[in-house]
Amino acid sequence: MEKATQILLVEDDPNFGAVLRDYLELHDFDVVLAKDGVQGLQAFKGLEPDLCILDVMMPHKDGFTLGGEIKEIAPQMPLIFLTAKSLKEDMLKGYQVGADDYIVKPFDSEVLLYKIKAVLSRKSGGEAEDENVEFEIGTYSYNSETRVLTHPEVQNTLSPKEGALLSLLLRNKNHVVSRSEALKKIWKDENYFTGRSMDVYVAKLRKHLKHDESVALVNVHSEGFRLVDQVSS
Repeated sequence: MEKATQILLVEDDPNFGAVLRDYLELHDFDVVLAKDGVQGLQAFKGLEPDLCILDVMMPHKDGFTLGGEIKEIAPQMPLIFLTAKSLKEDMLKGYQVGADDYIVKPFDSEVLLYKIKAVLSRKSGGEAEDENVEFEIGTYSYNSETRVLTHPEVQNTLSPKEGALLSLLLRNKNHVVSRSEALKKIWKDENYFTGRSMDVYVAKLRKHLKHDESVALVNVHSEGFRLVDQVSS
């Protein structure tokens, strides 16, 4: 029998948490409910969930802090934040922590269900279109299967989104990759918040690529990004 997808739900409102847990279980998810951030971290350490849904405003430990701690333990763990706030600053903070999505209360439970399925689909999607798994640019080499970026001075294992974005840029080395193409292929959505999330990942890639001055990840105004190998371009 196939193992049910497990979700860690951390929500301090007991009534809302129970209703949401029951709804997700009706759709064949295995849900573990924790009542606050401290309990949520303890639960996470004893589980191997496929996805975490975290309320932002909680006593003892807020959702952003919990999300950051989860990412330290499992950098590839998908996160969805729930919040009563719709402030851009709060949403951007969630994406900086590593959120895969963000939903504002009150919300339609079917919308959350769609978002969960979309995040899980991205997690398992891989890089089917990328036949070439070994790339070179400047003094870097990158393996898209292991997501290991190697330089003579340092080696880093990239997160799934970092890896997917770098692979897309490498397949189009010295050519512009439009923001729209990157958002649709990697984030599966094109809106203000996914755009800002992508900007965070672009900044992360620049840090990974800083050891070779001949390599540059360039913003092309109103178009997108271009990964440039200045030696071969």
